[in-house]
Amino acid sequence: MSGADVLLADGTTVHLRQITPHDADAVVAMHSRFSERTRYLRYFSPYPRIPARDLHRFVNVDHLDREAFVVAAGDRLVAVGRYERLGALSHEAEVAFVVEDAYQGRGVGSVLLEHLAAAAAEAGITRFVAEVLPENGAMLRVFTDAGYEVTRRYADGVVTLTFPVAPTERSRAVQADREQRTEARSVARLLRPRAVAVYGASASGHGVGAAVLAHLRASGFTGPIHHVHPDGPLRSLADLAPAVTASPADRGDGATAAAGPARPWVPGSGLAHRGEEEAGPAIDLAVVATPPGALPDVLADAAAAGVHGLLVLTELDPAQRRELVRAARVAGMRVIGPGSLGIADHSVRLNATLVPRLPGPGRVSLFCHSGTLGLLLLAEAERRGLGMSGFVSAGRRADVSGNDLLQFWAEDPQTDVVAMYLESFGNPRKFARIARTAGRHKPIVMLAGHTGHGGSALDDAAMQALRAHSGVIEVGTVGELFDVTTLLAAQPLPTGDRIGVVSNAFALSALAAAEIRAAGLRVGRSGAVGPAAGPDEFAAAVHAALHSDDTDAVVVVVAPPLPTGPLAADQSAETALLAPYADALAKAVHEADKPVLASFLAGRGPAEVPSYRSIEEAVRALAQVTRRAAWLREPPGTLPPPPPGADPLAPTVDTLLHAYGVTVVPSTRAAGGDEVAAATAAYAAPVALKVADRPNRIDLGAVRLNLGGPEEARRAYADLEGLFGVGVEVLVQPMVSPGVACVIEIVDDPAFGPVVGFGLAGPVPELVGDRAWRAAPLTDTDAAALVRAPKAAPLLAAADASALAQLLVGLGRLAADTARLRHLVLNPVLVHAAGVSVLHARGELTEATPRPDTGPRQLR
Repeated sequence: MSGADVLLADGTTVHLRQITPHDADAVVAMHSRFSERTRYLRYFSPYPRIPARDLHRFVNVDHLDREAFVVAAGDRLVAVGRYERLGALSHEAEVAFVVEDAYQGRGVGSVLLEHLAAAAAEAGITRFVAEVLPENGAMLRVFTDAGYEVTRRYADGVVTLTFPVAPTERSRAVQADREQRTEARSVARLLRPRAVAVYGASASGHGVGAAVLAHLRASGFTGPIHHVHPDGPLRSLADLAPAVTASPADRGDGATAAAGPARPWVPGSGLAHRGEEEAGPAIDLAVVATPPGALPDVLADAAAAGVHGLLVLTELDPAQRRELVRAARVAGMRVIGPGSLGIADHSVRLNATLVPRLPGPGRVSLFCHSGTLGLLLLAEAERRGLGMSGFVSAGRRADVSGNDLLQFWAEDPQTDVVAMYLESFGNPRKFARIARTAGRHKPIVMLAGHTGHGGSALDDAAMQALRAHSGVIEVGTVGELFDVTTLLAAQPLPTGDRIGVVSNAFALSALAAAEIRAAGLRVGRSGAVGPAAGPDEFAAAVHAALHSDDTDAVVVVVAPPLPTGPLAADQSAETALLAPYADALAKAVHEADKPVLASFLAGRGPAEVPSYRSIEEAVRALAQVTRRAAWLREPPGTLPPPPPGADPLAPTVDTLLHAYGVTVVPSTRAAGGDEVAAATAAYAAPVALKVADRPNRIDLGAVRLNLGGPEEARRAYADLEGLFGVGVEVLVQPMVSPGVACVIEIVDDPAFGPVVGFGLAGPVPELVGDRAWRAAPLTDTDAAALVRAPKAAPLLAAADASALAQLLVGLGRLAADTARLRHLVLNPVLVHAAGVSVLHARGELTEATPRPDTGPRQLR
C-alpha cells in the first residue's frame, strides 16, 4: 500500500500509510503527547514511555501476519492501528489502535479499521479480535458502529469483541454514509465559510485577484474578508493572531481510542480564536490569484493559519497541479481549481467569482468545470430568471470534483435541484454510485461534455438509461439543461403522463398534441379557445384543464391575436397584446397542484410559469420530468441476501454460476461422428447439435434440434460437416422445453461499475440494439422492470416472467460481489411457461483487484 489521503469527520485531510522503521522517533513523539487516560485505555497500564524492545517491534512488521498503519497530519503522526495474526496460519488476528487526544472524536478510528480490515482480508485473515476496557466507550463504539456482526464477551475486567472482516451490507452502508458526511462537511466549509482570505489582489485594483476581492465585498459576504498582500497592511495571516490556537468545532462521529480531555486544536482544522474580537472567526477559505511561483509561500501561510481550503484561480501545468494538491493535503486542506472561475453561495452572500453580477437567490445549484462554461451557465440563468443557491467552477479539478459537490448538495436544505455540466468524469463509477442515492431525494440534471460518458463500454442509449434509473436526467444541450432545471425548480412533479393542452390557436393546439404523443406521453383534456377569445375565456380554459381528472400537467400555448390592420412592425406591440393573457394565466394557476408550462410565441409568460420559446422545447422538458416522476413512484424494491454458498472467489465461470444458484444445461464437446454418437447416447434423451463457435446461430444452419438417437445425431453431424468443414467441433446438449430465447449480459463498465443487460436473443434485436440495462445489484423491482424494458418484451407474455426476474436478481448479486468478473454472457436463456433454462454461458475472470470505487474510504 502506497498510502491514501483520507477525510476526517470535520472535513480535514490526513494521510494514512503503512508504518516503516523510520517512524520510530515520530511514534515516540506521538506517545509523549498522549494523555495518561489515553495511554491507560490503550495499554491497560500507565505505560509512560515505550521501551526500546517494544518500539522496535512496533515499527517493524511483515505486512502479512503483522500489519500497522499510521495516520499523519503534516509532518507528525497522530494515530497508529495494527493487527497481529493469532498464531501461524490462523484466520484470526487481534486488532488495536490509538489516536492522539487532539484527533479523537474526528473519525480516525473508523478509517483505520476499514483499512486494517481490507489489508487483513488480503492476507487471508477472516476475523478480528479486540480487547477493550469496559470504560472505553469510544473504542467500543468504533467497532459496534462499523456495521460488522460483532460478538461481545466480558471476562476478567475486559470486553472481548470478535467479528468477521468481510464487508456486510450494513458495513458498506455505514461506510458510504460516513463518506457522504465527511465529503459534504469538507465542501460546506468551502462554500459557506466563516471568513475568507484573498491572496494576490493588487493595490491598483486591476487583475483577477482584485476583481474577486471587489465582488466579495460588493456581495455583502456575512463574514470577515482579509486581504493578504506583500505590500498591504496584512502581509500574512499570522499578523491576525500572533499565538492562535484552535478548538475542535464540528466534531463528527467515529470516536477513537479515548475520549480524553479537551486539547488545543492543531493546524488544518480552522483558524481558532481566543475571542471573536481578538482573532475573528475561523478562516475556512483562501482565494488564491497569485502567480504560480508564489504558491508555496501562500500555502505555507494559509496552513499555518489553519485555513480549511483553497480556491485557486491561477492556471497551473500538470506538475504544478500535482504539487499543489500534495502540499495542500499535507496541510489538511482541500483545493477547488486551479483555473477556476470561482464559487458562490447565496446563503452567506458569497461571490468569490470573476462575475460581478450573479443570478438572484433560488433553489438551484450549478456546477461546471471551465470558466468559459461557467460564464455561459451564469448568463443563461440570469437571462431566464432562474434563482440560484450555489455555483462552483471546479476548473482543472485537481482535488474537489463534481462528486464532492454532489455529496454536499444532496443533503443541502438550500438546494432543491442540482444542474451539472461535466466536461469529464474524474471518477465516473463513484458518480454513478452517489447518484443512485442522491437522485432519489433531489433531481440531478446533467449535461455530459465532449468526453461523453467517462470511457463507458456501453453506447449512449444504454448509459442514458442507466443514469435515468439512477436518478439522473441527462440532457443534450445547454438549452435543455435549463429547460428541465427551470421546470423542476418552479413546478410540482406530475402524478401521471396525461398532458392537457390549452391554446388560443387551433393549429398550435394540434401541434402541441402531436409533440406530446411523439414524446411518449398521452394527451389529456385539451382546450383550444380560438384566436378571438379574450383573457377571461382563456383563463377559464386553463382553470378547467387544471381541474380535470384527465390531466396530470398542462401545456399552455399562446399566440398573438390576429391583427385587423397592417401587421405590427415591431415585436413590442405583440408583446403588449399578450400581456393580458400572461396576467390571466398567472391568476388561473394560482395555488395549482399540477405542473403548468407555457410557450408564448411573443413576449414572456408570467414569472410563476416556466416559459419556453417553442412548443418542442416545452414538451421535451416536460417529458424528462414526467419520466423522473414515474421512476420515483416505482418502489425501490428489496435486495435479497446472497444465496447459501455464494462464493465470489470461485475459480471458474461455471463454478461461480453454480455458487450463485445458476444452473447451465450440460453439454459435451465432440468432433467426429463416433464422438457425437457416444455423447448422444450418454444423455439418453433427444439432443441438439450446435457448432461450438456458433452455438446460437440457428439462422446460419449451425444448430440441429430434436435428434432422437445416436444414428440420427451422426447424420446431422455429417450435414454440419458439409456446411462448416470436416471435423468441425460441436456441442451435444440435451433438449429442454421450448421457450422464448433471451440473452443476459454482465459488464463491469469503466464508467458505471457492474451492470446487467437483458434483451431477446437473435440477430434482429442485436442489430437494433434492443437491450435494457440496470446497475447491479438488482432489487426484485429492478429485475421485474428490466424484463419489461426491451421493445420486444411483449413476446414474453406467455413466459414465466417471475422465474426470469429471479434469475436476474441472482446474476445482479453475482455481478456486484465478483470484482474479478469483467464480462459474462448467457445466450440463449430459454424462458418457458414454467421456468427458465440457461443453455450457454461464457465469461472472463481476471486477477482479483479492487474496483475503482470500492474498498476503504480515501480521496480519489
